[in-house]
Amino acid sequence: MIESLEALLTPLPGALLAITVTVFSYLAALSIYRVTRRSPLANPVLIGMVFVALFLHLTDRDYTAYFAGAQALHFLLGTATVALAVPLFLQLNRVRKNMGLILVAVSAGSLVAACSAMGLAAWLGASEETIISLAPKSVTTPVAMAITERLGGLPALSAVVVILTGILGAIIGPHLLPRLGVRNKLAVGLAIGTASHGVGTARLLQLDRESGAWSGLAMGLNALITAIIVPLLVGLLR
Repeated sequence: MIESLEALLTPLPGALLAITVTVFSYLAALSIYRVTRRSPLANPVLIGMVFVALFLHLTDRDYTAYFAGAQALHFLLGTATVALAVPLFLQLNRVRKNMGLILVAVSAGSLVAACSAMGLAAWLGASEETIISLAPKSVTTPVAMAITERLGGLPALSAVVVILTGILGAIIGPHLLPRLGVRNKLAVGLAIGTASHGVGTARLLQLDRESGAWSGLAMGLNALITAIIVPLLVGLLR
């Protein structure tokens, strides 16, 4: 069966194959998500990742080659991030009114996220490389990898941790915050965006566009603030 699958896919160019596998894996995961009535445990990003990993394993294909072929989709992540400005623009007056509060909240969240990750890793006896790699766990993958690489960490480890952080935030955050009494849309959006970047923001946009807009703003600010905070914390570590 596996040999038949390989024979069928071999003629496809690398980029076309990578994009096809990625898109169909996500569509399949999305179908499962809908069948389970949008259960947070059936997160389509997580399930889609599993499908892609299984495909690469069963066909004995190299991840580096797959990722190189999927660069078109990777590029579109940037446009998707920029598109988050659309719902945010609709809240422009409230952004101006609450900018001071927003900056304080996101800065505090950025600092707590980085310090908690670094502190826990250090307490468990992790190496300096690992501690550095975990520090930017709550920002988007490209930013986290750039920060980690510049500071001498392991970009690949950062990428994995960032993705897992986003998925866990998307699964837990929207359900945990209301139970803790946090229902203000601004507060929910800032919390999810700061803690779980784009994955959490995408989930929040499905639930409430206003909260998703605030989450998109927090995600962008968190990337900027983390890029400033983490090098300072690493400097103290050394």
